[in-house]
Amino acid sequence: MALFTKEIIMGIAESPIASKIASTIEKDRHHVWHHLGQHSVLKQQDPMVIVKGQGSRVWDAKGNSYLDASSGGVWCVNVGYGRTEIADAVREQLVELNFFSSTAGNVPAAEFAEKLLQKMPGMSRVYYSNSGSEANEKAFKIVRQIAHQKYGGKKHKILYRERDYHGTTIAALSATGQEERKAHYGPFVPGFVEFPHCCEYRSQFGDVDNYGELAAKELEKVILREGPDTVGAVVFEPITAGGGIITPPEGYWPAVMDICKKYDVLIHIDEVVCGMGRTGEWFGYQHYGIKPDIVTMAKGVASSYAAISCTVTTEAVFNEFIADPSEREAYFRDISTFAGCTAGPAAALVNLEILERENLLQNTAEMGEYLLAELTALKDHHPIIGDVRGKGLILGLELVNDRDTKEPVAEQVAMKVAALCMQKGLIIGRTNRSFAKFNNTLCLCPVLTINKEEADFIVATLDAAFSEL
Repeated sequence: MALFTKEIIMGIAESPIASKIASTIEKDRHHVWHHLGQHSVLKQQDPMVIVKGQGSRVWDAKGNSYLDASSGGVWCVNVGYGRTEIADAVREQLVELNFFSSTAGNVPAAEFAEKLLQKMPGMSRVYYSNSGSEANEKAFKIVRQIAHQKYGGKKHKILYRERDYHGTTIAALSATGQEERKAHYGPFVPGFVEFPHCCEYRSQFGDVDNYGELAAKELEKVILREGPDTVGAVVFEPITAGGGIITPPEGYWPAVMDICKKYDVLIHIDEVVCGMGRTGEWFGYQHYGIKPDIVTMAKGVASSYAAISCTVTTEAVFNEFIADPSEREAYFRDISTFAGCTAGPAAALVNLEILERENLLQNTAEMGEYLLAELTALKDHHPIIGDVRGKGLILGLELVNDRDTKEPVAEQVAMKVAALCMQKGLIIGRTNRSFAKFNNTLCLCPVLTINKEEADFIVATLDAAFSEL
């Protein structure tokens, strides 16, 4: 099962971190506020402390080894752990220049912007910030400012899709179609309006041949209801990620693009999860012929070796902010302090080089097809698996109590499967406290370097967990 030698594992156990682990665990227990978890359980059990990563594996403080099929827990370590060349590039850059405000330029930011845009025909400008939530905030502000400067403030509404996720800030949550994530954080920012999902497995129209077109028309209905002269943009994930790994149905995107063109609505694609090779293309939208006006990205941009996010626009969007200097408020009046950190673009440059040099987009496409086929075969043996879907190395298994009724399993069942996998040395994700009813999808998002042996381990471990369940 282990993909690393006993000597490596013993090295971790004998490291300074391991020798002080009891103290570290207590410091963590008493002083660190973890994400997405109830801390009362840590009175009875130790917090998990990860101390090492290499390739597709991580080790905890107690010496346990795990194959990480979650790319860091939140789907971001695309090129895997232990990439010394990225770390070295970051160190060298920090010694040369660690920071200057993005009111000025710097070398890695300019170099990375050029190389990134070469992967994004039709896009021409890169605005830097720190996280996916912040990148989306910038996009929303761009839309709002255009509304004021060009439409007298009226075309300010931003539509978002049910089940999509766009971040944790109040504005980003205002644009998130996951009711349980939003609970307790309202009131939300006005002007964000939801439209229905496009999950064919959960068809709103029954068994139809043109589901994609019908789902797109639901968007048009909302635009018409709100008034086309009030709608400035629509934000989508190209593939819904944390909302259940939902791939767009046939016919959906051509119809969406026609609708947005008809009503002069900007298309904002949130590639925070799907970008930088995750789907087998540089960006998820490139599978579907989408022509976006704004694209946001974060997680895989530097594979989380440094914090960086990008809000990328067309030249037409950029030109909305070009005016005579005497017009005091016509430029984009936004700033992100740590966008001036040079570590992010320095890491992103090497990350992109690794993706190219190691042909990781091709590996992602090939291993994604292999895993999808193996998981589909697994479905034949376990009736609890209602649907298997995904593209590249973002894959989901929706769990149901009954395949005919498609009744979702309780969240505790998905939690139990994930816990059983963890016990067997595999870390997976799942829809986590996102919905009142549909926290029933297991999510796989392994590093893009994954090989067949590792893929087989994922499938075999899931098979064993389902059998034990």
